[in-house]
Amino acid sequence: MSDSFRRQLRALPDFPDMMPGFDPATAPADPTELFHQWLDEALAAGERQPHACSLATVDGSGQPSSRMLILKNIDDDGWQFATARTSRKGRELSANPRAALNFYWPSLGRQVRVAGPVVELSVEASARDWAERPRADGSGNPDWQLYAIQPAEIEFWQASHDRSHIRHKFGPDGVLPG
Repeated sequence: MSDSFRRQLRALPDFPDMMPGFDPATAPADPTELFHQWLDEALAAGERQPHACSLATVDGSGQPSSRMLILKNIDDDGWQFATARTSRKGRELSANPRAALNFYWPSLGRQVRVAGPVVELSVEASARDWAERPRADGSGNPDWQLYAIQPAEIEFWQASHDRSHIRHKFGPDGVLPG
């Protein structure tokens, strides 16, 4: 069974037939501006929930975990997401306030990876985020916390059929503006 499953996986397509080109030399110097461009292109390509991303955290003993969530905003505080402080990710961020986000837009063969330290945003910002949730009923949630990753590294990745994938990195091997 495992051999047939392996063959089944190998037979699946890797990337779409048509993918956009990407030349890092002509990309904006600000990674946030480039992210906005790529998000707009993902929307135009019909990607459902292009603001969805995986969040990877690590608990106090070093055990990693990841889950999908929605990007709330990007501003001077960082790349924002929210959860209950008592959730698994909330507890993991309390023990180890570092995380990574990964966005994947399969129809474009693109990924964006963001990693760095995480900070808790204000009680007011967290309450506003809770109140703006789609099914908000006006009640508060004191356990709700808005967090922000302050990027130490951002990488834009464009797939290529010849496997010469393009990586455009800001961070330790490049410069993050700000």
